[in-house]
Amino acid sequence: MNFRGIWSIYKFEMARTFRTLGQSIASPVISTVLYFIVFGSAIGSQMADIDGVEYGAFIVPGLIMLTVLGQSIANASFGIYFPRFTGTIYEILSAPLSFAEICIGYVGAAATKSLAIAIIVLATAGFFVPLEIQHPIWMLFFLVMTCVTFSLLGFIIGIWADGFEKLQLIPLLIITPLTFLGGSFYSITMLPEFWQKVSLLNPVVYLISGFRWSFYESSDVGVVTSVTMIFVFLAICIGIIAWIFKTGYRLKN
Repeated sequence: MNFRGIWSIYKFEMARTFRTLGQSIASPVISTVLYFIVFGSAIGSQMADIDGVEYGAFIVPGLIMLTVLGQSIANASFGIYFPRFTGTIYEILSAPLSFAEICIGYVGAAATKSLAIAIIVLATAGFFVPLEIQHPIWMLFFLVMTCVTFSLLGFIIGIWADGFEKLQLIPLLIITPLTFLGGSFYSITMLPEFWQKVSLLNPVVYLISGFRWSFYESSDVGVVTSVTMIFVFLAICIGIIAWIFKTGYRLKN
């Protein structure tokens, strides 16, 4: 394992974050604060408690997941797409680095950025609503696994995209709607029975449900099911990336 090579990619990606702190850190945090003001204070004051949890506090895990999913994909997709756009990807591919090491460097940096933003958002939420994390270890597990998994998805999108506009295509048209419909701002048990069953087809439901359980022991699906779905999604992403590097899809031409 070429740890020096991994560290070089990781350090370069993290340095880019510090050069654009306004875009990388401040922007998603400010957006999340606005969600708290609108949904937590304005709308939340008119809402009844959900599973014994104040509405403003109930939406905190969903808001964090909404931020993490978007940031993980954006960081990883841009990180690998930009070298392809500038042509420097060939220097990386010709370096004494395995495909796994290249992936670890880029995905590790993207996941670190998303994790840092999630922690900042979580700390910010404490100023607006009373927070209670009943299972901090599980909370950290769900958070880290989500950051890594969706950074892998972003890495795939960054290789697939052949233009900057396509970097936003899947996040805007697929990931964001799935997140909003995945129980970020409500419990799916509040839906009619038919739509509850339809919601179970949404993989984001399992992420948000497991993450919310770590806070309040309130979940829409079983914790074991949530963990299983995370590992299934992780395995699918790893399999796709392995195929990409094996075939050289959009890397060697």
